[in-house]
Amino acid sequence: MLEAIGSFLRANWTSGVEIAILTVVFYYTYLYLRGTHGARILIGLALVFLTLTLLSQIFNLMVIGWLLQSFSFFLAIALVIIFQPELRRALTELGSHHFFTSAFEERETIEEVTDTVFELASKGFGALIAIERELSLKTFVETGVRLDSEYSKELVLTLFQPKTVLHDGGLILRSDRIVAAACIFPLTQREDLDRNLGLRHRAGLGLSEESDAVAIVVSEETGQVSICHSGLIERNLSVEKFRRRLSQLLLHDKYERDRPQQLESEDHLPDPGGRPLVSHQAERGPGKHQI
Repeated sequence: MLEAIGSFLRANWTSGVEIAILTVVFYYTYLYLRGTHGARILIGLALVFLTLTLLSQIFNLMVIGWLLQSFSFFLAIALVIIFQPELRRALTELGSHHFFTSAFEERETIEEVTDTVFELASKGFGALIAIERELSLKTFVETGVRLDSEYSKELVLTLFQPKTVLHDGGLILRSDRIVAAACIFPLTQREDLDRNLGLRHRAGLGLSEESDAVAIVVSEETGQVSICHSGLIERNLSVEKFRRRLSQLLLHDKYERDRPQQLESEDHLPDPGGRPLVSHQAERGPGKHQI
């Protein structure tokens, strides 16, 4: 009996390996796509395709089976189009390299950004700052006003002063320079977000979904500081947590890249796990619109 089992396993071990690999691939694909705009479309198409395939096999419906085989190629193209933002971000992360670091990726500059961000929070200024990494943000630079100036805390505070012309939109940093202000970032299409999440947070999260940029968000209503990266958002960061997290992201220190089950709510960074859900703690008072 044991010999028969052993011979069976030796003869079919490759099938077990294939099943394990496919299971892992499908599981992490599900985690990666869950909560995205096209997730429901994918589920609907999969159910229709499986149902028709099952019926064609049971009742020997040759025409339907032929149609399913013929349209499988077009279905694959349709899925690529539907999930184009997710695929682009995944390929960007896969092909990103860290052999070179820019002048911006220095701890002194990170200290300056930290001081600036928390002074913005203390003054009650809302802000959205995007830090360019390997993937160029030229497309988003063109939506704003070009500055191309050296980074300084005073300039950033002036730009986000509520009565200035350029305080709306996002600020883009490249190396140690301020490239543009009042830039328009894409809003995330996630359907599992807290309804109290403001437009700045949604824009920062949307930019991180379509690029490898790190987006920093300062809430005008609460003064909370958040970081968006790789389609994730970490909220309500203290000064030390913000400085440490920004250093990890920009200096490419070793940090946990797995997608957390739950995002920052009060004082804790997200735990490793599945795709995140934003906490339901209100970030604005009743009847007020957070930007």
